[in-house]
Amino acid sequence: MSEWKDICKLTDLAANTGVCALHNGEQVAIFLDGKEQKVHAISNFDPIGKANVLSRGIIGDIKGRLVVASPLYKQHFCLETGECLEEPENSVKAYQVRVEGDVVQLQA
Repeated sequence: MSEWKDICKLTDLAANTGVCALHNGEQVAIFLDGKEQKVHAISNFDPIGKANVLSRGIIGDIKGRLVVASPLYKQHFCLETGECLEEPENSVKAYQVRVEGDVVQLQA
């Protein structure tokens, strides 16, 4: 049985922007897709720029994939999988997310 941890309220999220939260000692970038009204979470650490900045990136769509562009060197990370589109070897962790009522939860 999987365990879920409360991370924030859905109302803490603004459409098409990210926020950073601490989850099990790791910084996680959480995004609300304004079009689908779906929440996504990936690691906040940009492995190319070597900084916790992905939550400040710009959300966009590349060939049907929802991505965030790093604010440092502009690589695109898929919000579903964490894959770096330009440099797959620098992909980041993607987290399982669910919304229960008004609470965003990440799988522990």
